[in-house]
Amino acid sequence: MRVVIADDAVLLREGLIRLVEENDCTVVAAVGDGPSLVEAITTYRPDVSIVDVRMPPTHTDEGLRAAVEARGKVPGSPVLVLSQYVEVEYADDLLADRLGAVGYLLKDRVAEIAEFMDALRRVSAGGTVLDPEVVGQLLVRRRRDDPLRNLTPREREVLGLMAEGRSNTAIARKIVVTEGAVEKHVRNIFTKLDLAPDTEQHRRVLAVLAYLQS
Repeated sequence: MRVVIADDAVLLREGLIRLVEENDCTVVAAVGDGPSLVEAITTYRPDVSIVDVRMPPTHTDEGLRAAVEARGKVPGSPVLVLSQYVEVEYADDLLADRLGAVGYLLKDRVAEIAEFMDALRRVSAGGTVLDPEVVGQLLVRRRRDDPLRNLTPREREVLGLMAEGRSNTAIARKIVVTEGAVEKHVRNIFTKLDLAPDTEQHRRVLAVLAYLQS
């Protein structure tokens, strides 16, 4: 994979460079501010970008805003946000284009290198990977017209696990049912959310977005 890294903390940035290159990736650019991130993504068209939320000059949400801007210029450019903070507004914006290829992980909750690299590859391949804490904070922004109102409690649970980026097999293990039962729940979710037949991955992304926005 060709990777762009955006983090203003030099030690962390250099550590990420070493980590991904030791796992058969190539870092095409490593930057420390939002405008440089936008330029790197538009110039190099990486397979995935690792982005911190808070970067100069204000150290608030420049990284996330830059990621949203970059995806406006290069639609669907894969972005994995890696931060200590959840910035709900721009996280919503990052997910709102419905193109997938988005991840949001919290630095303190990444326990294993293999887990992080797996998330990076899944985002690069067009998947959506969200830390449960990110999901929880996004859910606070509920809308009055809840598209999930017709889902059963079990279907909501399955959809929540889908939002964490889990496969049907992983969901089946988590809730201790057969994979066939999970597949049935997923089909019911698609039907109740009025998601027309499409590629399985695309419908999963749209279902997760409905979950996050509800």
